[in-house]
Amino acid sequence: MKLIERLDYTERIERIFGKGVIVALTGQRRVGKSCIMAQVMQHIGSLPQANVVYLNKERNEFDNIRDYNDLLGFVNGHLSTGKDNYLFIDEVQDIDGFERALRSLQADDACQIMVTGSNAKMLSSELSTYLSGRHIDYHIQSLGYEEFLLFHKMTDSDDALTAYLQYGGLPQLGRLGLDNVELVDDYLESVYSTILLKDIVERGQIRNVTLLKTLVRFMADNIGKLFSATSIVKFLKGQRVDTSAKVILNYLDLLCDAYIINKVSRYDIHGKRIFELGDKYYFEDLGLRNHIVGGNRAADIEKVMENAVYLHLLRLGYKVFVGQLYKTEIDFVAEKNGSTVYVQVAYLLASEETINREFGNLKQIADNHPKYVVSLDRMFGAVNADGIRHVYLRDFLKMKAL
Repeated sequence: MKLIERLDYTERIERIFGKGVIVALTGQRRVGKSCIMAQVMQHIGSLPQANVVYLNKERNEFDNIRDYNDLLGFVNGHLSTGKDNYLFIDEVQDIDGFERALRSLQADDACQIMVTGSNAKMLSSELSTYLSGRHIDYHIQSLGYEEFLLFHKMTDSDDALTAYLQYGGLPQLGRLGLDNVELVDDYLESVYSTILLKDIVERGQIRNVTLLKTLVRFMADNIGKLFSATSIVKFLKGQRVDTSAKVILNYLDLLCDAYIINKVSRYDIHGKRIFELGDKYYFEDLGLRNHIVGGNRAADIEKVMENAVYLHLLRLGYKVFVGQLYKTEIDFVAEKNGSTVYVQVAYLLASEETINREFGNLKQIADNHPKYVVSLDRMFGAVNADGIRHVYLRDFLKMKAL
């Protein structure tokens, strides 16, 4: 089956790949890292002087490659003298000491290297330690709204937006289709179980899997809420689940390392500093989040909208924080290349109270950076007297720049 190009990624990656820098594609399992790598391989493989060496640790044929010595032996046996050698490794974190092999191959200028990985800690810490300044990470996200339309062959509509907010952006759903709800649910459960087992339970040597699942469900129920490990412990104790803040912090780190959730720190807009306590968490994929919670999404549509806006800000290349201005909270403060954008998310601007709150919070920020209120209203005014722009969610998720 023909691969659908994700040009926003492949074009950026191909600009740097082949210039002596190791390229690492990171992200949650099943978000499409392997397909993006395959697209780059296709382009490289068409070059007359290219020799492509490919290794996928999810395939049984590569089970014998367990550590860096095995990896070096395999790669050296497949390099071609007189050609431009390119090495592609899928799920490289499953090879013990992989970073030592990559360092050796790069030191010898033996080949150009691209790897994928589904665990942030296994990749970033090891590569940063052994290959400081000689590698670059590209974080691959699940499909954005416009990509979702392309993969599912949908036209832009309110129904399409509803489907995206419900089922999220795992690319494989484009092949499965969304008509068979049970099949979709089975697939999401399979992905979720694999992430828990391979990327969290096994690597973190988790013994209390029940506590882990309870925590994930709690996080899914509370996306966009400020809390600490201590507050989570108090809630769990109320549910007759006994644990400690240390255990919760460890589990949260493992969930972030597996890219199932992202931690968003609070930013003091007035003091221009990051708070050390009190964070929010958002899910990497809306479909997985909704699957974990189950039930009807209409009851928590604003949470899902907020998560979707957060993911789109990341997709646009922003570093995202939760804003705090004295006692007022701003949903998102997004920074990129010295520029700042402020974003509030509301379900509907259906009352004066809501309008005053969402726009009023942004009015308190005494600077001229762009300010947005995103909602599901389409007929509300585009720009108010204070220069704050209102954007319909569907339009916001298609914006290429803010």
